[in-house]
Amino acid sequence: MKSFQQTQLELTSYLRSPENSPAPANVETRRLHIYRDLIYNNIENFIANVFPVTRSILNDESWHGLVRRFIQEHHCQTPYFLQISDEFVHYMLQTRGLCEGDPAYLLELVHYEWIELALDVSTEIIPDAGTLPDDLEHSRPQVSPLAVCLAYQYPVQKLSANHPEWPVGPTWLLVYRNREDEVCFKAATQLTMRLLFLLQTSDRTFNEHLQMIAAELNHPDIGELKKQAVLLLRDLYTDSVISHFE
Repeated sequence: MKSFQQTQLELTSYLRSPENSPAPANVETRRLHIYRDLIYNNIENFIANVFPVTRSILNDESWHGLVRRFIQEHHCQTPYFLQISDEFVHYMLQTRGLCEGDPAYLLELVHYEWIELALDVSTEIIPDAGTLPDDLEHSRPQVSPLAVCLAYQYPVQKLSANHPEWPVGPTWLLVYRNREDEVCFKAATQLTMRLLFLLQTSDRTFNEHLQMIAAELNHPDIGELKKQAVLLLRDLYTDSVISHFE
């Protein structure tokens, strides 16, 4: 007689891959099919809800084949249902990668769709805003822990079932959760991307960061650059991307 553990392993193997793994002989077929369908339908439904554009672009065969492979091949590291999307992104980026027949932008699109949920459920807290300092140049702006800069090769924010093809081109996006707990997306400029990166990685004043950016860009008019940067900084503060100043 098989042990309980052996039966468990056979059952889980079957539920992961019913096409390739034999079902436990001592379990009623009707019940097996109920569990098989529940496992797949629940996981597939959750992934489809988090990645609606990806689902709309892929045909049924490609989509269900993708979800089947995820269930078969990926061993989740968390028991929490809400983190299935994290596991799916990890599987796509670290294990599966691009396969023959995939849209070239598939991995970028999956990551882009995932980031909205990641920020929405994050337990990070935006520090109190305080007041906007009079002397911005010598302040040290702090970036919210709920703000992310993204750089893609494709305009993932424009992809849809009606427009599944776009030319390659650098796409910079700023994604953040504001103080009203709304997740927002907006296009970012090269200045926005570079400034936020420096603010997150170096404890210098706003003016010191601008001097560095001006040198990198070989900007002919540092005064004009400062005007642009100050307006940008005020907008980022209003949007809660800059959380406070030190």
